[in-house]
Amino acid sequence: MILLQLPEDVLYHILSYLDYKSLSRLSQVCKSIYRFVNRDAVWRRIAKEFLNTGISRDGTDIYPHIPLKERVKIAQNWYNGVCKRAIPLKWKTQLLPWLQLEGDVLFLSQAADIRAYHLRQDSGRLQRNPFEIYSGHNGDVCHFVLTDSHLISGGSEGKILVHSRTSDMSVELSGHNQEVNCLDSKDGLIISGSRDRTTRIWTLTSTYPRHTIPMYDRVWSVAISPTLSSFVTGTACCENFSPLRIWDVERLECVCSLGSEFRRGAGVLDMVFESPFQLFTCGYDTFIRLWDLRINPQKCVMEWEEPHDSALYCIQTDGNHMIASGSSYYGVVRLWDKRQTECLQFFQLSSDPVSSPVYCLRFSSTHLYAALATALHLLDFRQNPIYIR
Repeated sequence: MILLQLPEDVLYHILSYLDYKSLSRLSQVCKSIYRFVNRDAVWRRIAKEFLNTGISRDGTDIYPHIPLKERVKIAQNWYNGVCKRAIPLKWKTQLLPWLQLEGDVLFLSQAADIRAYHLRQDSGRLQRNPFEIYSGHNGDVCHFVLTDSHLISGGSEGKILVHSRTSDMSVELSGHNQEVNCLDSKDGLIISGSRDRTTRIWTLTSTYPRHTIPMYDRVWSVAISPTLSSFVTGTACCENFSPLRIWDVERLECVCSLGSEFRRGAGVLDMVFESPFQLFTCGYDTFIRLWDLRINPQKCVMEWEEPHDSALYCIQTDGNHMIASGSSYYGVVRLWDKRQTECLQFFQLSSDPVSSPVYCLRFSSTHLYAALATALHLLDFRQNPIYIR
């Protein structure tokens, strides 16, 4: 009882010296201590050091509705690779599916349609039928992005569709004459890249591109900076210039190129802004690279190499320490700790004779979804860890 009679700020300070095992044992002393130790404020420091607890590097909490102690429990399973595997959805023909995860809704492109599924809280599996289907493309959907008000998709026929998420209305954006490989959209701004070797800048208020930038190479990936002042393009690297270039949104000029030693064919397939100055990229050269846009753009800050020399099709980060990547062979998903250079965990999702890349992956604090050529795979990390009860 003497412990509980201390002022709360003093007690918080004392508990800050304990690791997660000691906190868990302390919580078993009595009900009063259990209630105090279970507070998020006690676990916040520890949560920052674990993978995928929803606490970003700047302190933002992505999952405030889930107690931090529960997230630290699950984070141990991410670190140790403890999970249940499932295949919630299969299809007969080989596709190039894309995913977006928003809360308890998963958006999945299949051929010319994008289907929205509610996720079951008990298992993370998809509800039997989609509650919304976005259609209108004449070819397969290659890529799509979500905003608060719209779903924007690019198809293999070169068409971009802007679907309203609050009505049945959709608008077609005309401009590209070959498949739209990549899209990004923020605050009414849309950037698209295509096999037709152009990048186009659009707004939600116009059906024609505001500007077209000739790239002289196929464009595989684009990303708009969180500041909205610039965007980055990743090309196939088949010409004599860097595949990664930063462009000013207003002046439409190339601000700088990233890197200087890309070999021919080292195309950039995916990129993610983690902050206005931190950019992660991956692609055919088998590396994940971290670029700090505040310092020398000719050299990346850190890099992680895929150990089996496979191209990396997609990446996602948790905003703090974890990176998840999808490889080009046998559906391999890897988990990386940014504080280490070696791969932390890997999961081979496909055992088919015909190898499939992981075309896209998305994760929450408890589940990871990976889209392969003929199936959607699910990894559920909500298992009982050893040390926290």
